Amino acid sequence: MPNELQIKLTDFEGPLDLLLHLIKSAEMDIYDIPIVEITEQYMTFLHEQQLSLDIAGEYLVMAASLMQIKSRYLLPQQPTFDETTGDEVYEDPRQQLVDQLLEYRQYQDAASKLHEREAARQQQFSRAPMSVPADLDLEIVAPGVQLDDLHHAFMAMLQRNHDNRPIATTVQAENFTIAEKTALILHHLQANPDGFTFTSLFANDRTADEMVTTFLAILEMTKHHKLQLQQTTDGGEITIFEGDHEDFDMDDDEAENN
Repeated sequence: MPNELQIKLTDFEGPLDLLLHLIKSAEMDIYDIPIVEITEQYMTFLHEQQLSLDIAGEYLVMAASLMQIKSRYLLPQQPTFDETTGDEVYEDPRQQLVDQLLEYRQYQDAASKLHEREAARQQQFSRAPMSVPADLDLEIVAPGVQLDDLHHAFMAMLQRNHDNRPIATTVQAENFTIAEKTALILHHLQANPDGFTFTSLFANDRTADEMVTTFLAILEMTKHHKLQLQQTTDGGEITIFEGDHEDFDMDDDEAENN
């Protein structure tokens, strides 16, 4: 173990952590541990350390356990009998240690995944909540499409946008208004007189902030009967058509507030 001198006992979280390190470094099979070799490596490593009393105890207990397992492994095995089959069964003295190592490795893997998620979450940035128009009427959605359907479709799209985007390392401040999004939707209506899908309106939206603004513009336009929403199957795609409206334009006060 030429490189082990550079590693200190305090680098490990306990004897199982040290054993896993030794097994991995020597490219051993954790399911078939060469108990003689791993015991020698473990003892050699401990001898090279200056053990302090506050951490030595558990490592020395493991050393004693390894010596016991090694002794049992080298001695002739006494079989036991399986009461069900009547066959002779030889107990592997290493099995309990293997089970402990596998369980500890599972905890390590779980902790590693949690750290990765925490690091990814630190790369996500949010803004203050946007205000929904105070006079928004929940009965604005046309027959055939419930408000819950619209909400579920939007939340599913937000999730897809989140899953597909790379982790951002920089933040660009961009402001989007409902008035601007309304103008874009009006243009979309003119370009698609036969209707278009709900999701197509968000194709060029790059951030959750922009998607929320587009969604609020859809609600506002539907409230004024500028849009008609249809859904042919439960949970299916929502299609948007031009509504039965008078000329629609957000008044100046409303546009300024958004």
